[in-house]
Amino acid sequence: ILIAVIPCVLSGPLPLTMAQSILDTMPGASTGTVVVTDHLNFWGGKRVQPRQEKNTEPVFEPATGRVLCQMVPCGSEEVDEAIKSAHGAYLKWRKMAGMERARVMLEAARIIRERREKIAKLEVINNGKTITEALVDIDIAWQCIEYYAGMAGTLAGQHVQLPGGAFAYTRREPLGVCVGIGAWNYPFQIASWKSAPALACGNAMVFKPSPMTPVTAVILAEIYKEAGVPDGLFCVVQGGAETGTLLCHHPMVAKVSFTGSVPTGKKVMEMSAKGVKQVTLELGGKSPLLIFKDCELENAVKGALMANFLTQGQVCCNGTRVFVQREIMPQFLEEVVKRTKVIPLGDPMLDGTRMGALISKPQLEKVLGFVNQAKKEGARVLCGGEPFVPSDPKLKGGYFMSPCVLDNCRDDMTCVKEEIFGPVMSVLPFDTEEEVIRRANNTTFGLASGVFTRDISRAHRVAADLEAGTCFINNYNISPVEVPFGGYKNSGFGRENGQVTIEYYSQLKTVVVEMGDVESLF
Repeated sequence: ILIAVIPCVLSGPLPLTMAQSILDTMPGASTGTVVVTDHLNFWGGKRVQPRQEKNTEPVFEPATGRVLCQMVPCGSEEVDEAIKSAHGAYLKWRKMAGMERARVMLEAARIIRERREKIAKLEVINNGKTITEALVDIDIAWQCIEYYAGMAGTLAGQHVQLPGGAFAYTRREPLGVCVGIGAWNYPFQIASWKSAPALACGNAMVFKPSPMTPVTAVILAEIYKEAGVPDGLFCVVQGGAETGTLLCHHPMVAKVSFTGSVPTGKKVMEMSAKGVKQVTLELGGKSPLLIFKDCELENAVKGALMANFLTQGQVCCNGTRVFVQREIMPQFLEEVVKRTKVIPLGDPMLDGTRMGALISKPQLEKVLGFVNQAKKEGARVLCGGEPFVPSDPKLKGGYFMSPCVLDNCRDDMTCVKEEIFGPVMSVLPFDTEEEVIRRANNTTFGLASGVFTRDISRAHRVAADLEAGTCFINNYNISPVEVPFGGYKNSGFGRENGQVTIEYYSQLKTVVVEMGDVESLF
């Protein structure tokens, strides 16, 4: 692997040759020092050089705005090669006992755990989120692999007794080659979330990261290889929409799991339908957070901040429509604004930073555009919502903005209806429970929701009435790997995490066994 980490004591790049080495440079890495020059595709058990350097796209380091590496998209021959490599590995992997697969997966989890700080640093450089958050992401990744390793040996069917000594049984079998298409907000974590249940069930996976964050999925591929999976079991192909289209249309692909926007999700579903492929879609959201006057206000404020500002607000399940009961609106706004103003913003590699850079310049401009539109429609900016230039000169070109709280919002405003995907909280007053549930559900999205109240009956009543795949009671944005995650309505279907996900990466075969003579009508 050629990756250069250039602290002041070195005169030039360090050429490196092993997966371990790329991560071994990370302890000395800081913002603005890393250049990635090696191939980012992986199949057949190794990194693969692109056939043609056509349509190359620069990949930027969000905190500095400088070019981190070049992303070369895979064409049809490369996609075909990767899928065939995955299929060959699948034929070996599917024949292994669940306990054998579990041992390999546990080893992969152990390696990730051992290298968590190094992987997290590389994630920060490519994604812009803070090191504090990235470390949590990497922990969730190894926990997910460990969780599904524990499930690999438990996959079982049912025995059904039939008349006359005959019987039937069911077998839970893998699907084959699954495709995972990841998003840029949780690059390593999403690759783990998709691959762990797929591999536990005996499948292979070809994973396409976002073209904006191509760097860490290939590290996961190398770790799986090191742990002992057959060569090709987890492949990485780079590219954008065209590469994604090739994956969705390929006849050897059995399933597509996609995380991203609603419009792209609809296209993925349409393309996959042509080949009758199974699909899991984890799409966008505009989730409601309901704060009742009987809440524990301190917790509600902390919950609202967690629901809006993690990963610079670039989280699909964020609770960006904050409904606050009118009686406590002044106290809530005062406290939220006070805390939002002092969020430490800047170099994401520093332990004290709590908000890093947005993913790209276009994304930053889009989010700032939403704030300007909100002002035009009558919203009041209580704090933030502006480009932010850190004092550190190396961060001058980074994609930073100050976290924003909007008051005086109405349900028909653009900032309340559309997914912003940035650090912008829209606060709306409400009077009654019945009214706020109606307003909360008045959206095409249904990914998550939240309620803060001390009334236990109300908490469960509201959770039952909210049309969303997850409802957080007296907290927000908690995603343990044991708990299913996914959406209602336009936010998609299928689930990630939890026991139920096994059903989305396997299929059921019924075997009927006759123990006597055939009774024939003919």
